[in-house]
Amino acid sequence: MVSRYESFSTCISCMYHDIQRIERAEMARYGLKGPHAQCLLAMSRYPEGITSVRLCQICEKDKAAISRIVAELEQMGMVRRTEHNGTRYRASLTLTEQGQTAAKAVEEKARLAVERAGAGLDDKSREVFYSVLALIAGNLHAICKNGLTEAE
Repeated sequence: MVSRYESFSTCISCMYHDIQRIERAEMARYGLKGPHAQCLLAMSRYPEGITSVRLCQICEKDKAAISRIVAELEQMGMVRRTEHNGTRYRASLTLTEQGQTAAKAVEEKARLAVERAGAGLDDKSREVFYSVLALIAGNLHAICKNGLTEAE
């Protein structure tokens, strides 16, 4: 008999790897890598600009990863950095027109992927699924933050 942990962790792992495959395949069309997708989508929600620190929080990536991704996007002409008080510290990052075009394409592909992945779910089931998924994610985050003891 497969334990709940084994079933849950295997399903989550498989979904994560499939998401990465989809991101890689779609981003390759633009000469980008999978991790660029999440950053482009996040940045598109902040047309007035966003800091690297905030981008780290939204994308759940470390500072070094975001720094690499932003540098690559800048080099490709998709991101513009506006210095803050003459320094790169707390600089505002915005998408260029080229970056906005790529973000819109990524957003459409993401919408299509989510739609197809959720095929067969009615609106109520989808609502329950995302509610349960958010609850489990929050509980796992608390376990990571506070540790796991037998008393709980």
